[in-house]
Amino acid sequence: MEHSERAAAASATAAPTVIDRRAVRLRVLALAGPVIGQNILETMLGIVDTALVARLGASATAGVGAALQVMFFVIAALSALSIGSAVLVAQAYGARDTERASRLARQSIVWSILIGTPLALLGGLFAEPIISIFGVAPDVARIATDYLQVTMGTMVVLVALFIGGGVLRGAGDSRTPMIVTGIANVVNIGLTYALIYGVAGFPALGAVGSAWGSFLARLLALGLMLVALWRGRDGVSIRGISGWRPDLTVARQILKLGIPAAIEQILTSAAFFTLVIIVARLGTVTLAAHQITFTALSASFLPGFGFAIATTTLVGQSIGARRIAEGDAATKVAVLWAVGWMTVIATLLFIFAEGALGLFTNDAQVIATGAAAMRVVALGQPFWAILFVFPGALRGAGNTRFPLVAGSGSIWLTVGIAAILLHFGGGLPSVWAAFLATSPFVAALYWWRWRRLVREIELREREGQREPRYTPAEDREGEPAAL
Repeated sequence: MEHSERAAAASATAAPTVIDRRAVRLRVLALAGPVIGQNILETMLGIVDTALVARLGASATAGVGAALQVMFFVIAALSALSIGSAVLVAQAYGARDTERASRLARQSIVWSILIGTPLALLGGLFAEPIISIFGVAPDVARIATDYLQVTMGTMVVLVALFIGGGVLRGAGDSRTPMIVTGIANVVNIGLTYALIYGVAGFPALGAVGSAWGSFLARLLALGLMLVALWRGRDGVSIRGISGWRPDLTVARQILKLGIPAAIEQILTSAAFFTLVIIVARLGTVTLAAHQITFTALSASFLPGFGFAIATTTLVGQSIGARRIAEGDAATKVAVLWAVGWMTVIATLLFIFAEGALGLFTNDAQVIATGAAAMRVVALGQPFWAILFVFPGALRGAGNTRFPLVAGSGSIWLTVGIAAILLHFGGGLPSVWAAFLATSPFVAALYWWRWRRLVREIELREREGQREPRYTPAEDREGEPAAL
């Protein structure tokens, strides 16, 4: 009986998969749209917080800015860890193993607490020596230290929020994290204003009030996220008393997928930070133009981020269902839409470069310097879209190591080329010309790796050799779904 069932499964696996292109497109857009919306909300939140703190003066702005530079590294690493949970849940969900997906969801919450607690303690203890690295004035250092102690001390909430969102997206729900973020952002604006300036009976905490406002808003967001996870989606839920005891096997699987992604984010952030140091040698005007150009570049990345996360989820689900053709189709749709949207943004940036820079400054020299650089940035946007989506597809298949090597390696290579160009007299446009020169080759490399991976999986599917993921034996080995 067991043999006949295996034979039937192999036959079904070998059968060609009929792809409903319209349905795939709708699934990609349904997942990517809320992620893009969530990123826009988070970007606007940062702008509002900065504006509120800026009213306290230069010291407050500089202090919070220094603390946020540290938090950018931490948040990049923690958000990447959520990839491990998202991929594992997506693959179990795609295999229609909702019991395992629910168990993974519970374990993800448990390990978010176990990971976040020591980070909170270390952050509180070492906030002052970390801030001292920046060499800022004493009043600025005091504000930065206070701010960092609060934000690092609430790390458990932040880790659980990231991982909870990853679990929901793995189950195909990117709308709930967006709604939760929207509600938290509205609350954050009110709380931050009240805690900074002492409104409506709240204490006037100054700049650190911004940190407490963000923490309370994130605490609310986590509560809403846990409610959504408790209620569940399509049978995936944290409701129940089983599966809460810490499981080292699940932790290894999450970390084996998440740590390479986290290292990639840290190395990429470090590369851009190094680039700022290099550009700073060209003078204040060039540095200001570079920072504004980078802000515009970050905003233009939002569609790429959204379609990358959607691709990770859909490829993960297709791996679990043993229908890689569906994941491949979703990847193609995501690439086309990401390239399309980012090309539109690139066109607008190219035509209205001076106007875009004018939103941030009225300095004619900064605008003139930045406009030339922004037009070079615009030319590279279609390639950057590819650089987002294909790594997302690879992560969905469990391969986070290749994006680590190719992504961080290419970024540091590009920064090195930019430094050489600046050394020989190149201006700010030459910095972004270095990215424009390398991005087509890296995009082609990602495309090649994805096509090779798809062929490997298709071969295994046709031969009927692939067993359902995460059998008890695999759990003991601690192997994630990497191929």
